[in-house]
Amino acid sequence: MPELERITLRDRSSALTATFVPDAGMIGTSLAEGELEFLGRRRGLDAYVTDAKTMGIPILYPWANRLGADHYRAEGAQVHLTAGEGRVRTDPHGAPIHGVLAAYPGWKITERSSDSLTATLDYDTDELLAAFPFRHVLTQRITLADRTLSIATTVEPTAAVPVPLCFGYHPYFTIPGVPRGQWELGTPAMRHLPVDERGIPTGAHEPLPAASAPLAERVLDDGFDEVAPGSVFTIAGGEHRIDVSFDAGYPAAQLFAPAGDDLIAIEPMAAPTDALRRGGYRTAAPGQPETARFSVTVGPRNG
Repeated sequence: MPELERITLRDRSSALTATFVPDAGMIGTSLAEGELEFLGRRRGLDAYVTDAKTMGIPILYPWANRLGADHYRAEGAQVHLTAGEGRVRTDPHGAPIHGVLAAYPGWKITERSSDSLTATLDYDTDELLAAFPFRHVLTQRITLADRTLSIATTVEPTAAVPVPLCFGYHPYFTIPGVPRGQWELGTPAMRHLPVDERGIPTGAHEPLPAASAPLAERVLDDGFDEVAPGSVFTIAGGEHRIDVSFDAGYPAAQLFAPAGDDLIAIEPMAAPTDALRRGGYRTAAPGQPETARFSVTVGPRNG
């Protein structure tokens, strides 16, 4: 694989750094303080570029998680998805998964400083429109300040049709030097959405109060909605704490903690899994761009 440019942002108030790779889909590959790495990097960047094996902080666009079938109808468009065409990938059950922008090289840097980065993608190619026929410009504004990494994502329609907002991110986190059995997971009040054997919501739901409990060996791949703006998820262990704030535009979430891995994914989602097929999503209307934002703060456990 050819060497890809990595852009590293530096927090002016601390030693924290964050690294992104524009030509690999604007993926975040590191959130570190010196030798301490707080992102789960799994199989690494090469596997993400060649096989879409998620790591770090990838965007899932235009849908997060899975779709319940290979077709959907949205905003008057009837779409059929075929694995291997239009950048569509499927899971072992044949469900279209994680959208079509994995490692997509079409991002353009429009602003860059030591602690911020803005990149845009013109979602207006035949390849991309085949899976999601809604013309728009997608912008990521990334900042690193006061020990907090913030990612704001704006969807701006460029045609007369509203753009469904069903995207998300898949950030993997780890507590360096601390075994997973010693991690504490804090979650806000929200609603649990049970899934079937394919990972698709069953339609059932149950309220969950805010809680904090050891992650230990729990295996998670669970969906949630009714996540209030400003809700914070926390993972803490040893001397470290990571707070993931769903600042705006992310009313749904997925928690993913696979067996045997010292990591957890805390995934902000603009709509629950399969919303592009089931409805209930919000849209960005023509002339009314919509911005969603989440942030990640790394600090001392008892700070």
